Amino acid sequence: MEAILSWIAEKNKNLKVSVVKNKLSDSPNWFYDEERGVIRNQNNSFFQIRGLRHYKDGDPVMEQPVLIQDEIGYLGIICKEIDGVLHLLMQAKIEPGNVNKIQISPTIQATKSNFTQKHGGRKPAYLEYFLNADRHTIIFDQIQSEQSSRFLGKRNRNIMIMVDEDIEVLTSHMWMTMGQLKQLMKTDNLVNMDTRTVLSCIPFFLADMSDSERGETLELFHDKALFRSMFDKSEHDDFVRIYRYINNYKMLYAGRNETVPLKELYDWDFTDSEIVHKKKYAFKVIFADIEIEGREVTRWTQPLFEAVGMAVFGLLSAEFDGKAKFLVQGLHEAGCFDGMELAPSVQLEAGTPESEYDEITRFFFDCMKDESCIRNNVILSEEGGRFYCEQNRNIVLRVDADKVPMLPEGYFWADYRTLNEMVQYNNVLNIQLRNLLSLLEI
Repeated sequence: MEAILSWIAEKNKNLKVSVVKNKLSDSPNWFYDEERGVIRNQNNSFFQIRGLRHYKDGDPVMEQPVLIQDEIGYLGIICKEIDGVLHLLMQAKIEPGNVNKIQISPTIQATKSNFTQKHGGRKPAYLEYFLNADRHTIIFDQIQSEQSSRFLGKRNRNIMIMVDEDIEVLTSHMWMTMGQLKQLMKTDNLVNMDTRTVLSCIPFFLADMSDSERGETLELFHDKALFRSMFDKSEHDDFVRIYRYINNYKMLYAGRNETVPLKELYDWDFTDSEIVHKKKYAFKVIFADIEIEGREVTRWTQPLFEAVGMAVFGLLSAEFDGKAKFLVQGLHEAGCFDGMELAPSVQLEAGTPESEYDEITRFFFDCMKDESCIRNNVILSEEGGRFYCEQNRNIVLRVDADKVPMLPEGYFWADYRTLNEMVQYNNVLNIQLRNLLSLLEI
């Protein structure tokens, strides 16, 4: 741990970074395309920003700028057994929107534009291992969603591979154990969002243990209820109830999206320096001039989404017959690729007024007052390549099951194994829920 933290501190000390807010008209590459109504770059690559309007029962109920990035990028981790212990090859990476320069990132974190070199820069390190993943042991390979409140249908390829061969470890990378990563996640803004989503996909439910191995592993768990949640047989009814609710939504929901020119968003002011809501919203769009040494491209300009405040993502857990279960909800977000995904118990954008809290949210904040309920409480960053200094509070609570209010429609208790199996399918667990599950100490 000391070596990891010293490595990051030294890199931060010597890394030259400059992120300066500027005007759209100052950018040599980005502009507002009047004909198409989007902000885009000259190469028509990376991403675009367009207006999104959502209709329900024929009436407009929401409008905002939205990121459109149809390409699927890599979020990949290489792992290897070293001296009998699984190690993961992690990267010290800086993104322009990071609040603290370097964060611990996957082995590779690259858009399709990056690794096809549309920007003219270098290919990302270790790319060939993922392009040729079938030469190695593939732990999992999934397409998972990104933030549906900012992106329109954005997804990335979450993949982990295990190799046997020796690998040259670049100065930008370091081997770390799962235990070290779990410990590092307790530090604010240190392990980035992309690492957390990849770790959440590890298929623990596939662990094949003998009775003796099972007993030995149970003894190593501080949280015996979590062990049973991970490795005891799941209840089939949980799958059926959750999927029935989600599938009914997809079939029957009377809503639709429409993309519109940015300048036709009635409630937003579009100026040369920002796109901001006329009253109050969870984010605004800014423009930045960026210089970061050591990246594939070292100097560029781009738009960024800047959060206006801090969101709260919370996960309630409780014991049922000695097994931990987690309270999740089916949540619609306008930018969701599949309309609805499973979300944490509480998912509050910055500035959400208390008048909009439901009974579960009020119960959650009441339980937070009892410190004995808190299992995790950490401030973590969202993706720094598109979001500027966006930090959100991530909280996991263990509460008394008997005290939980009657669940509103759309809320479900599910054990870890059920959620772990569901995450093996595309677009079922949203990124906020996946990130919270990654924090659990195993």
